[in-house]
Amino acid sequence: MKGKTIKLSDIAEQLNVSTVTVSKALRGHPDISPKTTKLIRETAEKIGYTPNFMARNLSARKSNTIGVIVPKIAHYFFGSIIESIYDIAFQNNYEIILTVSQENEEREKRHIQTLLSMKVDGIIISISQETKDYSIFETVRARGVPIVFMDRVPNIPEIDSVSVNDRFGAYRAIEHAISLGYKNIGHFAGYTDINIGQQRYLGFEDAMKKHKIPINPEWVCRGGFGEKSGYESFMKLYKENNLPDLIFTVTYPVALGVYMAAAEVGLKIPDDVDVLAFGNAKVQKFLSPPLSCVDQPTDQLAAKSMELLFNRINNPDEKSTKEVEVPTELVLRGTCINNK
Repeated sequence: MKGKTIKLSDIAEQLNVSTVTVSKALRGHPDISPKTTKLIRETAEKIGYTPNFMARNLSARKSNTIGVIVPKIAHYFFGSIIESIYDIAFQNNYEIILTVSQENEEREKRHIQTLLSMKVDGIIISISQETKDYSIFETVRARGVPIVFMDRVPNIPEIDSVSVNDRFGAYRAIEHAISLGYKNIGHFAGYTDINIGQQRYLGFEDAMKKHKIPINPEWVCRGGFGEKSGYESFMKLYKENNLPDLIFTVTYPVALGVYMAAAEVGLKIPDDVDVLAFGNAKVQKFLSPPLSCVDQPTDQLAAKSMELLFNRINNPDEKSTKEVEVPTELVLRGTCINNK
């Protein structure tokens, strides 16, 4: 059968069974005996059969596929979440269709439209830093496709979402820095119209206000969530001879940008300027010095997101929505550990 697209009917003909029997066996249906299921699956593999998901989508109520949209995959945070999502999906006989927005709103919209056309059973998404128009998400809901927002959550009423307690995590980090004697604290913040940028800034603000430490607006640098933002913010303050004693970054990639900039101008961390980040990564242990941070448990974010999505897929008539918050942990390594 070389060069030929193998169909269910080819397997059925070879084994002298019906195509319905073949279809049920490949889907693990209990109507088919384990012996017959084993024989059909072995034959399918031998002759090179692969399921046609698009055709299945047209004839079945469920495709057993889930669409996932993330802003980036090059960094530990989203990469780790995706691995956990894949594991959970595999255990539940689901396939993942992964798309990456590259922090671009138009790409994000296109990915959503593609996933809808593929008739996925549900979507998990962490929105891009550019996303301002939420109408596409209303389209998803109008189509009856379950959607769960993870980590980055838009301000839309009645949505399922999973995030960490960004505000308290940031608050606890700044409390720790203040306990070491830091007062000249800057914050390289994200965009405040995205929940993680807004909530992490509020946590920073809460701690500073509690201890009656004035916030220097020149040390609050708003921008993106990547290395470029950290590098450019650091360089701006450095050239103005206006660096704070400690910089709290909205994400760990922003902190990496700070490390790159400090090394470029010959400043030592933590001696010349100290750094504390929101967000963890295995690579942080190998930085010089290792970076202290607020850790977000990626396995829990993935597990809770999948749990909410499966619940929505299996209970489409359920009206109540859930907003799940996962706790954070302050991890101390080689920065923000010495008294000033």
